[in-house]
Amino acid sequence: MQEEIVNRVALSKLMVVDLEDYYPEGERIIFDIKDWLYEGFVLREKEFRQMVKAYDWSKHQNQFIGLTCSTDAIIPAWAYMLLTIELQPYAKKIIVGDLETLETSIYQDIINNLNLEPYADKPLIIKGCAHKPVPANAYILLSSKLKPIAKSIMYGEACSSVPLFKRK
Repeated sequence: MQEEIVNRVALSKLMVVDLEDYYPEGERIIFDIKDWLYEGFVLREKEFRQMVKAYDWSKHQNQFIGLTCSTDAIIPAWAYMLLTIELQPYAKKIIVGDLETLETSIYQDIINNLNLEPYADKPLIIKGCAHKPVPANAYILLSSKLKPIAKSIMYGEACSSVPLFKRK
């Protein structure tokens, strides 16, 4: 007689926290202003303002946007602020930075607003191996947020996890 195979992981009180579950849909883009600068390096206020005024901002509806300048130009803060004011009615989020900084900022908002009540006093596994671009900083933010309330925190999959924290 063969013994019944029991899935102990399914029967355990472990809770899996998967950051992919919180991944918000929406295109991520880098808005590079180098082409709006004289010879790619000099911001001339009058010409810059004309380009801002003539640009069709509505094409950025529901996008997550990282503002940047890929040249070594020195961009005054007001220029990014002006772009943000124009993008704000359309974009989901606007930051100054690259795509990784953008994803980190998106996840920072998500994790800061996360309902932690279901995770209180529970053994947790923060799931790894994301198929979506979850930044490394998101895992750090999440583990910092969960540590004060979790019974224990592990990383990986239930079948092969790395223990990180256990409350004494």
